[in-house]
Amino acid sequence: MDAVRRRAWRVVVSALLAAVCAGVLAPVAFSALSTGGAVATDTEATRARQRAERLGVPSPDLFLAVSVPVASGPPTALQRTGDEREARVRAGTTAVMEKLAGQRDVKTVWSAQTTGDTWLRSKDGRTQLVAVRLKGTDKERKQVVPDVVAAARSAVPGMRAEPSGEVWANREIDETIERDLSRAELLAAPVLFVVLVFAYGSVVSALLPVVVAALAIGCSIPVLGLLAQVADVSRVAVNAASAIGFGLAVDYSLFLLARVREETARGADLHTALAAARRSSGRSVAFSAVAVTVCLASALLVPVPMLRALSLAGMIVTVLAASVALTVLPACLLLLGPRAQAWDPLARWRRAHTGDGSRFWHRTTSTVTARPLLAGGLAVLLLALLALPFTHAQLGIVDERTLPPSAPAAAAAERVRAEFTAPPERLLTVVVTGPRSTDGAPAYGDRLARVPGITGVRVVRVAPSGEAVVLLAATSAAPGTPEADIVVRKVRQTPAPGSVAVGGRAAEVVDTADAVLGALPRCLFLLAVGLLALLSAFTRTLVAPLKALTVAAASLGASLGALVVLFQDGHGSAVLGHFTATGTLDASTLLFVLFIALALSVDYEVFLLGRIREEYDRCGDNRTSIIEGVARTGRLMTSAAAAVAISTAAMATSHVALLKFIGIGIALGALVDAVLVRGVLVPAVMAALGPANWWAPARIRSPLLITTPVKKGGS
Repeated sequence: MDAVRRRAWRVVVSALLAAVCAGVLAPVAFSALSTGGAVATDTEATRARQRAERLGVPSPDLFLAVSVPVASGPPTALQRTGDEREARVRAGTTAVMEKLAGQRDVKTVWSAQTTGDTWLRSKDGRTQLVAVRLKGTDKERKQVVPDVVAAARSAVPGMRAEPSGEVWANREIDETIERDLSRAELLAAPVLFVVLVFAYGSVVSALLPVVVAALAIGCSIPVLGLLAQVADVSRVAVNAASAIGFGLAVDYSLFLLARVREETARGADLHTALAAARRSSGRSVAFSAVAVTVCLASALLVPVPMLRALSLAGMIVTVLAASVALTVLPACLLLLGPRAQAWDPLARWRRAHTGDGSRFWHRTTSTVTARPLLAGGLAVLLLALLALPFTHAQLGIVDERTLPPSAPAAAAAERVRAEFTAPPERLLTVVVTGPRSTDGAPAYGDRLARVPGITGVRVVRVAPSGEAVVLLAATSAAPGTPEADIVVRKVRQTPAPGSVAVGGRAAEVVDTADAVLGALPRCLFLLAVGLLALLSAFTRTLVAPLKALTVAAASLGASLGALVVLFQDGHGSAVLGHFTATGTLDASTLLFVLFIALALSVDYEVFLLGRIREEYDRCGDNRTSIIEGVARTGRLMTSAAAAVAISTAAMATSHVALLKFIGIGIALGALVDAVLVRGVLVPAVMAALGPANWWAPARIRSPLLITTPVKKGGS
């Protein structure tokens, strides 16, 4: 026993050293992370941007709206004289450009006065846009943009220079997310701790999953920082790692601790109980971690940097959560001994643990399995009704509208949309290359002008060689709307005097949605094959894994349908805090929520199927094994789902709609799956299938895949 305790001390000390190293490396790792990445790579829109850049038409990172503030009270002479006011705006625009031209972080700067582009002048002529292209990477641009804005404002004292644009919006989104996450964690912590105490049965035990989560999340940050040296890893990935890591840490810890407690209640000593828990729940933890990793790995096929970063973060923290749960948690239990069950403030109200499972879930499952077709049919009908709104989902990409309307970046962008004839976000960049491109440009521009939804076309650059031309086309539709999608596709179909590449915000939305939808069949195929193989090996049957995937799809549809109603249609604005409903759902965030919800579904399925299979091996009766399996895991799954829902739903207090979407999406997925699907639909389907649940070819039933048999009366 002394040797066992010495090994336990080594594990705990090693974990503490790893935590210290992670804490030291965390600031360096954070500085290596980037922002953005919501747009798909290697698309026509990105090629158009690159070609235009090479031809001297860069895409602006920042816009500065230069204007004269309107003072309150009686109008001054300057305010009464429009010409004088416009003259002052022109002088201020020139001053801003001269100031920024000398900034080392500014690559180029232009306005209506230098290009003759009247689209950079407001409808009344009293505001002008100064477009700025910054140097460096996305991360470097975001770091230097406050200094650039400060320099611009210093050039026009007494006037306005309101910043907007992609880089400025991304910076404000990041800063708001960091503040809101800290507040959400403070709000969720006390409620979450009460749930953990209720689930684990003591304050000491409730702290153990927190330790597992802290180690897994903390150690994942340096790994993400290392990956950022060779790939584009968004800072949002850290938030993803926190959400996934905590949820899995609670799941893994809860099921391991519950199994240890069940064994000790039968008279086993702690060492024997831990060994039994590792053979049963430990095996489930390992399979769950691999299954969750497969779910997230399939998302790497989608060419959207943000989604890939989110998936990598989830994979890393999943592996770490399982590793810590299987090593550090048993070591802590060995060192704590009986003290692990100390101080249960709810002891007087808690029913003594007998290892017989939850009475509520026993009665519920008995009722469901007695009439499986009725119960299953009602559950399917409810899930189908919840999923129905997803049929009109519209994909988009995140922009400044994810901020509240009162946020400076969002308010400035909205003023530009209202005051300018052709706001920058509604411009399409059309690059034509070929020997006849210059000669054919006038006629091509006329054809583009006749495309429905195009309000104006102008040639902005002709290559000296005469074999390339860049045009800008203004659209009447906002990016992300069905009307804008149609305009982009019609522009691309318009006959041109050469090879055409169409870019701009609306084109990026179209290409990102197409890239996501194009990669989705491969993702789902890889995911289905991987999960079927894993679950078949885990349950030693083919029918149960097929049932698991079908049921998971129904669960996901219900959650995604609710998200469409709440966020795309905007019906959740009054309840979740007012936000701007853009009529679209960010493609990468939607897929991330989908894969996380699926991962949690598979996680719960592994533990439930594992327990039902054990009971079936013990008693050989299908209905009895279902009732006992759900009774012994139902309370654990609902407690774990409640913990995940509380920690993620706290994100709904954020001022950023993107965080609200992630938090509510994961919370809904966890609760719907743990309660309605695992508690009703799965028992109903398995009861209806009967012994067919456990059919498998002889090769899958091979003893090589069978776990250690459970003795009569054991767990």
